[in-house]
Amino acid sequence: MKLERASGVLLHLTSLPTDFGIGDLGPSAYRFADLLLESGQAYWQILPLRPTSQFNGNVPYNADSSFAGNPLLVSPELLVREGLLQDIGDLRVPASSRIDYGSVESSKERMLERAYAVFKERFRDYQREFEDFCARERSWLDDYALFRSIKKVSGQPWFLWPAPLRDRDPSALEEKRRTLAGAVEQAKFVQFLFYRQWDSLSGYCRRKGLRLFGDLPIYVSYDSADVWAHPDLFKLDSAKRPLFISGVPPDYFSETGQLWGNPVYDWEAHRKTGFAWWMERIRQNLRGLDAMRLDHFRGLVGYWEVPAGETTAVRGRWVKAPSEEFFSELCRNFPEMPFIAEDLGVITDDVRDMIKRLGLPGMRVLIFGFSGGADNPNKLFNHTQNSVVYTGTHDNNTARGWFAKEATQEEKAELACYAGRALSEGDVSWEMIRLALISVSGLCIIPMQDVLSLGEDARMNRPASSSHNYEWRLLPGQLETGDLRRLGAMCAVFGRVRARSAAP
Repeated sequence: MKLERASGVLLHLTSLPTDFGIGDLGPSAYRFADLLLESGQAYWQILPLRPTSQFNGNVPYNADSSFAGNPLLVSPELLVREGLLQDIGDLRVPASSRIDYGSVESSKERMLERAYAVFKERFRDYQREFEDFCARERSWLDDYALFRSIKKVSGQPWFLWPAPLRDRDPSALEEKRRTLAGAVEQAKFVQFLFYRQWDSLSGYCRRKGLRLFGDLPIYVSYDSADVWAHPDLFKLDSAKRPLFISGVPPDYFSETGQLWGNPVYDWEAHRKTGFAWWMERIRQNLRGLDAMRLDHFRGLVGYWEVPAGETTAVRGRWVKAPSEEFFSELCRNFPEMPFIAEDLGVITDDVRDMIKRLGLPGMRVLIFGFSGGADNPNKLFNHTQNSVVYTGTHDNNTARGWFAKEATQEEKAELACYAGRALSEGDVSWEMIRLALISVSGLCIIPMQDVLSLGEDARMNRPASSSHNYEWRLLPGQLETGDLRRLGAMCAVFGRVRARSAAP
């Protein structure tokens, strides 16, 4: 992926302002795309679009499918325009800067049930298009729709289902397809609606010349259709329980490491299939995107696996992945290689070598750049053209929150040297934006929270916490403050506004 000097904004779809408690694929998304274009931005970065659940902390990186779209992102307003809904007054909720996922899940489920009922009444309106969608997506959709339907009835994760269902006995699956036929079709219809709206939005952005930049989680949730449908691709025992789980080892930041809990891949099984599941997964996640970040890139070269049952990540071990063969297949399937390597944290020489050989851009995060020695890659003078610079990411505090709550006096002093003056909490966000924009990094991405100079309350995710993450969203009117125009003016000064080549 060749990076021209440009800039963009990071804002997940759930954070858009709507009247329905959560951002979605509707008019607000189109409005935001227009505002980015008006301010000279070339990229809109979003987080994964996969289904979330309260059980998994509403984390888009721990979804129940690597292929399905998040039903919560389906827009009521677009369903009204398409004639699938009429009255949506009961779905409207008072404006709030936090998402109440319990309430949103309940209201969106009612909405989608009503839309499906209308679809059944007007069978011929969408039937051919729906059937074509089901045929095209059969490789993942059939299993996912059945998985969702069984879970809804049983209320249990798949690994607690009766053994015939857990182990995918053909006769048991066929019986469920028959008895749950209506629920299975509805689950497929919801995916049809999601992809219809996503294809429309991504097509609009492409025609306008705005590039969409997404994210691919490295692991999948244990309680997912992926693991249920393909247990042979993961390190599981005969009862389908994980033998090992994912994490990272102890380091400077944590004496016990991080225990993520996802099942790890059986890379030998993937290698024997030519990494077919991976290639299909990446292709699906690239749908509608112009670029995609490969989360925890180092895990594609070598990964830390911890025996199941451990309470910390201390007693794990490094295991080498078949990276040469994997990336050879990736290059063959995706010759343009529209990927960015998430190379934050402790990165070893073999990982750096792989990133360099593939020519992939890496990441630089400014709030990490005011500490450590001169070899810290996040320091401004160590940035390279083939990289993406951020003030911070969705996993970090906002620039203002970092300055107020986390930055040491030494970090503040170093930042003041770059700025040429002492900074107050009120102006640190725009100073950080200025520094990011003057970086030699080819692409600069600014979280919307920093564009609005918001504090710690607007933080998207706290990796050390399992609750109240991915809840922040914009309030009505916050997009109209003029801050995006200010960003656009600075981008013009620092050479980050380029003529866009819109699709015909």
